[in-house]
Amino acid sequence: MSKTGGKKPPLVAERRYAKAASKAKPKAAPKQARAAKPRRAARKASWPVRLVTGLVRLIWRAIWGVGWRLGAMGAIIVGLFTLYYYAQLPALESLIDARTKGSVTMLDREGRVYAWRGETFGGQISSDTVSPYLKNAIIATEDKRFYRHLGISPRGIASAIRINLSEGRGPLEGNGGSTITQQVAKLICLGVPYDSTVWKSEADYEADCRVSSKWRKLKEVPFSFAMEAKYGKANILTLYLNRAYLGAGARGFEAAAQRYFGKSANEVNPAQAAMLAGLLKAPSRYAPTGDLQRAQDRASVVLGLMHDQGYLTDLQYKEAIESPARLSQAAEAKAGGYFADWVMDSGPAFLTQDTTEDVIVKTTLDQDIQKSAEEALAYVFDTKVKEGSAAQAAIVVMSADGAVRAMVGGRKTQVSGAFNRATQALRQVGSTFKPFVYAAALDLGYNMNSFVDDAPITLYVKGSGEWTPKNYTPEFRGMITLTDALTHSINTATVRVSQAVGLEAVRQVAGDFGLKSDLAQGPAIVLGSSGATLLEMTGAYAGILNGGSSVRPYGLIELRIQGDDEALMGQEGGIGERVISESAARQLTYMMTQVIERGTGRRALLDRHQAAGKTGTTSDYRDAWFIGFTADYVVGVWMGNDDNTPLTGVTGGGLPADIWREVMVRIEADLPSTALPMIRPEELPPPVYQGQTYDSGQIAQGQPMPQQPAPQRRQNDPILELLNAILGNRN
Repeated sequence: MSKTGGKKPPLVAERRYAKAASKAKPKAAPKQARAAKPRRAARKASWPVRLVTGLVRLIWRAIWGVGWRLGAMGAIIVGLFTLYYYAQLPALESLIDARTKGSVTMLDREGRVYAWRGETFGGQISSDTVSPYLKNAIIATEDKRFYRHLGISPRGIASAIRINLSEGRGPLEGNGGSTITQQVAKLICLGVPYDSTVWKSEADYEADCRVSSKWRKLKEVPFSFAMEAKYGKANILTLYLNRAYLGAGARGFEAAAQRYFGKSANEVNPAQAAMLAGLLKAPSRYAPTGDLQRAQDRASVVLGLMHDQGYLTDLQYKEAIESPARLSQAAEAKAGGYFADWVMDSGPAFLTQDTTEDVIVKTTLDQDIQKSAEEALAYVFDTKVKEGSAAQAAIVVMSADGAVRAMVGGRKTQVSGAFNRATQALRQVGSTFKPFVYAAALDLGYNMNSFVDDAPITLYVKGSGEWTPKNYTPEFRGMITLTDALTHSINTATVRVSQAVGLEAVRQVAGDFGLKSDLAQGPAIVLGSSGATLLEMTGAYAGILNGGSSVRPYGLIELRIQGDDEALMGQEGGIGERVISESAARQLTYMMTQVIERGTGRRALLDRHQAAGKTGTTSDYRDAWFIGFTADYVVGVWMGNDDNTPLTGVTGGGLPADIWREVMVRIEADLPSTALPMIRPEELPPPVYQGQTYDSGQIAQGQPMPQQPAPQRRQNDPILELLNAILGNRN
């Protein structure tokens, strides 16, 4: 007890726990060290990462801070421009048809459309009324996300950039990824109206509108947004349907459908819709009037897109592929290209070439005759002209009153605006002029039974000296009738007749019949040294057919503004004043029948129809003509080279007569045989000379007859008598 000193000893348990605790510390220390060591290593390894991460976060925060501000500023700018354009956009109706010039639609004699000039606008259509096949074809081809974007398609732009880069172009060169809305924005020139004081022409204005630039691309964005906001999808599509140019002068899908298929855009089937939509890629290249097969191939691609996007069922797709779209009869024939150009030139410019209205012109054209003339020309050149020949030809078909039924101005018939050899080529007429010499003689009292000497003749021409005309053949026939002289195209006899009646009388008759070009002054005029157009010559021969009255060739019957019932102008042309007596015309008709039956024009002889005509070949064979008529039509044919070089072995009685016959055979095929109105030799008193009478049989056989005195001039034309007296042309 005393050892404790009164103090309580420490509890064993306390010492034990303490000791245990002190002993336990060294054991726990290694575990703590092992746990702490990796954490310190992690802290040491993360500082470069934290540095990079911090920098990235800093840069991102800077970019984000600048980016959202720039984006917001850009959005505000785009929004302001959008509001500006929204306020500037006009009413939809004013944008449907913004042409500054009108169009001319031409109808044939039956009232069928055969040609257009200018940019036609077929009339307003809308996205609600147009054929659903056409609407779907356009969307499938041009903008398949049309109903899902607000005017521009970022995906479309990105795809276009990718395509451009893959093809080695700049990102904004080539494909633009334009939506239909953006295309409409270009069509209306981003709201810039046409101003004639700024632009030389509407074509220059539209060309500038199509120029693509970075600034214009940027401008399209707010403008497209504004259009979407103001007009809506349906009206934007309506604008597109009415404003798109689709080739061949067709502005809008209604005009194109009417021009190519002869029906409204509201009625086209899937194949036709696909062909129209295919034109949007390249109107001139894919126009079916230029290359139908190419247009059909393009339409097949569009049909595939429509099928893939669910716009066509399998059956509809198969039917459209198996039955591709074809042109209407008018578009396929493209009839009357030269004729249409002539009508446009002959009408008043403010109602044709420069019209600001849509004009309807009814014409004299007969599409069946036009086709026959074209086929006849092609047949002769394919079968009778050597391959590679550069020779050209022209044809005019006319009624006796001057109404032109067909016109071919060259071998290439499917043209517009080309050189028209029927109306623009002034060529020497050769022996086709001779009927006017005999017309003057017959009108002055001679008759077809009168005699003329086929013998050498030499005339003195003031300023030129002596002139001795030659015949085609070297022999001379002696005394022959006027009929035989014309039948065999005898030059010496014709010159003698002209000397008997007076050159001025010949010039007067030719001019009154319609030869308005400058006629030669010397005696060579009677052998065709003067120039004239084929249209003039054919019109002059029409005067012989109708009994001796002049005609003014015409093609226009009526002109009116589209939608108006009252015509602005009517027929300009037709039968005019009498030139020679009816008796003279009927005798001349008979004389010209002999040219075909037994003279220089035998290759023009027809099987069922009586015909009269005259051949013509100029010096050095530079021009060859055949002009003739039946009771129904007058047809003129010319052949020659554009550079006026000689033809090779071609005379008027050769290839021109062949072409003339081929034309007549085709156009007279379904017409009844009608005799020509004419006077025959036996219906006239036989010639009497020195008490000897010569009967009509001898005359018809062309037997030489003795010279008879020149007949006295008709006493029933005092004005002509006075004129001839003044001019000194009495015999």
